[in-house]
Order: sequence, then C-alpha cells, then structure tokens
Amino acid sequence: MTSRRDAVKALAALAAAGLLPRAASAASAARSASGSAARIKRVGVQLYTVRTAMNADVAATLQAVATIGYQEVEFAGYYRHSPADIRKMLDDHGLSSPSCHVGMGAVQDGFGATADAAHVVGHRYLTVASLDMRALKTADDWKRTADAFNEAGRRAKAAGLRFAYHNHNAEFTPVGGQVPMELLISGTDPSLVAFELDLYWITKAGSDPHAYFARFPGRFEMVHVKDSTGAPDQRMADVGSGTMDWKGIFARHKQAGIRHYFVEHDEPADAMASLRASYSYLRALRF
Repeated sequence: MTSRRDAVKALAALAAAGLLPRAASAASAARSASGSAARIKRVGVQLYTVRTAMNADVAATLQAVATIGYQEVEFAGYYRHSPADIRKMLDDHGLSSPSCHVGMGAVQDGFGATADAAHVVGHRYLTVASLDMRALKTADDWKRTADAFNEAGRRAKAAGLRFAYHNHNAEFTPVGGQVPMELLISGTDPSLVAFELDLYWITKAGSDPHAYFARFPGRFEMVHVKDSTGAPDQRMADVGSGTMDWKGIFARHKQAGIRHYFVEHDEPADAMASLRASYSYLRALRF
C-alpha cells in the first residue's frame, strides 16, 4: 500500500518535472495528498452589494442570500428597521452578522446607541467604512486619525466590541512621503484596532496585500473579497472571474489574521447573480 509519505513524494516529483499545473508546488502537492488544504468555512457578504434589494425588502433579501449559501452578512445600515427586527430576520434565516459598517461619528458622538444596536444584532466589529479625505491633507492628520482610532477602540473594547477600519485606495497614496495606511496601522494598538482590508482597493492602488500581511501580521481580521479585471481598467468583477490570485492571497490567512471574508461588488450588473457566482467560486476554493 502506498503511504502518505510516498504519495507526497510522488506528487512533488511530478510538480518538479512540470507534469502538474505550474501553480502547483511541492507544498501544495503535500496538502493535496494529506487532504489538509484550507478553505473558507463561512463565506460572508457585504450587503451593500444588494442595497437596492435591501431597500425594497430586507427579509426577502436576507433569505435569498442565505439560500445561495452565505452564512455571514455585514450590514451598511438597517434600512428603516430596528436592531431587534434585524436580529430576528438573521435568526430566521440562520445568518450571523459579525460586523457592521458605520461612520466615524457613530463611534464617537453616537457611540452609546451604536454599541447598543451592535449587541442586539450580534455584531462584534464596529467597522468605519470610510473617512472624509478632504480633511486628511498631511501625515500629521493621519497620525491624529490613528489616535482617534485608538480612543474609539478603547471605548469599543470596554463595551465588549472591537473597532475596525475599512480602506479604499486613497489610503495608499503617499502624503508627505508617508503612506497613510501604514501610518494608521503602525499608529494603532493591535489590542484596540483591527483592519478590514479591501483586497480590490489595495490592488487597484498598486500595493501588494502579501507585503502588508508580512509587514503587519495579524492586523487584518476581516477582508473584502472582490475581483479585478486587471490593468489598465481595474474594473470590479465577480470573485474568480478576474485576475486576483485568491489561492495565493488566502494561503496566507493565518499570517494576515483573517477571521471573516465578505464578498462585495459595488456595481454588479445583476447583484444576486454576482453573489451566486462569487459564492460558488469561493466555496470550491482550496488553499
């Protein structure tokens, strides 16, 4: 009988001889032989993708998302429903919502109400979706923002929650010779502040997620998963239909610290069809 060790050696030899696909390495061959390849166990979705449907009927939209197979959802507003109503809808369809997108004001002046809602719905993360870039002109402005993140993180931690920040591409454009995203990460306490790395926007900005994972290990507890058609247009695409190296990116999930994966597409031609295609790809992906 062929042992696991023999199988690994055989697969590695085939890879070295060029008889396996070029992307297969000895390490991936070993994972295949041992059956230990990782996968995303709970695929999530940022509900901004289906915002038109959410605006029309939240319950029906959550049901449709759950029927596709998604298990986690990230809110960007409750669409005129109370937190209690939202929690019931989630429970009805077997969904959880680890994170919600909020504005900076919601974790500063409006923290009490924001935290109360999060506890009812079941959020763990209060994730600031974006900042007013018009007010961030210098490196010192970004350093002060990092200080504000730490303070918001302290309040969140005291309330049993976690503060996080979601990037776009502007955070990777140098200001005064310094990269704002790096100032935010290096200027915040890991015990207080997490980051939700939008893998499309960092790529569109010309930066490398692998380099950020290596330089700031453990800081990216959530990711937005959206694909790109590649240069020069860098249009958003359904996950798996573009040029992003998802297998390579997610192979470093432990180094990055990823706990939650949220599919997103800002402008899909057909939102539900896009979610189905992205889910199908991610559900089958092994890394």
